[in-house]
Amino acid sequence: MKKVLIAVLFVAIIVLGYQYKDPFMDIIEAGGWLAVLVSILLYSIIVFFPVVPALLLVGVIGAVFGTVLGTGITLCGALVGTTIMFLMARYGFRSWAQGILDKYPKAKEYEGYFEQNAFLSIIAVRIVPVVPTQVVNILTGVSKVPWILFFAATALGSLPRLLIFAFVGNSFEDNKMTSILTYAAYMVVIFIFTYIFMKRRMEAQQQKQIEE
Repeated sequence: MKKVLIAVLFVAIIVLGYQYKDPFMDIIEAGGWLAVLVSILLYSIIVFFPVVPALLLVGVIGAVFGTVLGTGITLCGALVGTTIMFLMARYGFRSWAQGILDKYPKAKEYEGYFEQNAFLSIIAVRIVPVVPTQVVNILTGVSKVPWILFFAATALGSLPRLLIFAFVGNSFEDNKMTSILTYAAYMVVIFIFTYIFMKRRMEAQQQKQIEE
């Protein structure tokens, strides 16, 4: 019953985002304190599913509230959404997922490595999103990683990306070239780090196969 209720809540959050994304965007673009609350709400929803592209949403929030305040608002939304998903996974599906992991020694080995290096691992995948944020939230939730460590690593890792997106949105109207170049530079960095990550992962797998 608990799993069913959490699954229903998960779907309800996504449906809410789809149903009201346009009115929510209108409120955000209008500005004001209500826009702050709606911005936090909508960004927490896109943590579950991108009913609005993250770049677009953060850019609009940055344009309305400025780079610094816009970053703070979206960071609050990110932390609310990721924390809710983390808690749903931990208290709704943890025992079920753990039972599956127990059947696969290699999965347990990876889980142990992740738990030992959780703080840096979470920061890394937040800065360079080679793994979808939903996957990170759920896997961390079913692991033994403490919530406070997950929260702190998510905040530190999400900050640079949200800051860049907010800056791009805030500067786009006055200086489109600066916004485009900033975003292009960010994507180049992401591509480089993703390439390095995948290359090292493949090399590690090949080395492990040779040793076996």
